[in-house]
Formats: sequence, C-alpha cells, structure tokens
Amino acid sequence: MKLQPLADRVVVKPLEETEQMKGGLYIPDTAKEKPQQGEVVAVGPGRMSEDGKRIETELKVGDRVIYGKYSGTEVTVGDDEVLILREADVLAVVANGKK
Repeated sequence: MKLQPLADRVVVKPLEETEQMKGGLYIPDTAKEKPQQGEVVAVGPGRMSEDGKRIETELKVGDRVIYGKYSGTEVTVGDDEVLILREADVLAVVANGKK
C-alpha cells in the first residue's frame, strides 16, 4: 500500500469480524457493527511541538489497536478499505497484537 500519513496520523486496516457466532448463527451484513479493532499499516512521522521539535508517534506498523467507533476517515485505496485517524483517537494497543 502506497499511503504515507502526515503528522501524527496513522493508517489502520480494520479487522474483519467473523460472520458466525458461537451458537452457529450467521449475522447479516446489515446487522453488523463497525469494527473497532484494526492493524496499523502506516504511521506518520509525528507532530511538531510549539518549540519546533518533532514528537514521534508511539504506534508502530503491525500494532493491533482499538479505536473509537466513529473515529477517523474511511478511505478506499485500490481494493483496500482503510481508516486514517490521529494517534490520539487510538484508545489502546492490544497486548501481543502483532502477527
């Protein structure tokens, strides 16, 4: 993917939720909620502080993160649907979330 976010923004590929629940029921697409977990696929260089120093982002490519339900901007790049959001919109990093 050739997408480089600016400042403290990150590009997240939402994780697909499984269509079958534990009870064996299938969930139709219209009833599914927006995913709130994803994998970071690109990270910006960081934001600039007031004194001109760059503050690097804490996130890294490959981190599995949880973000707000309505955070960021959805973008389609080629065949991939990704989410561009600020680092501050990421709520948590899932422990052992790397592949």
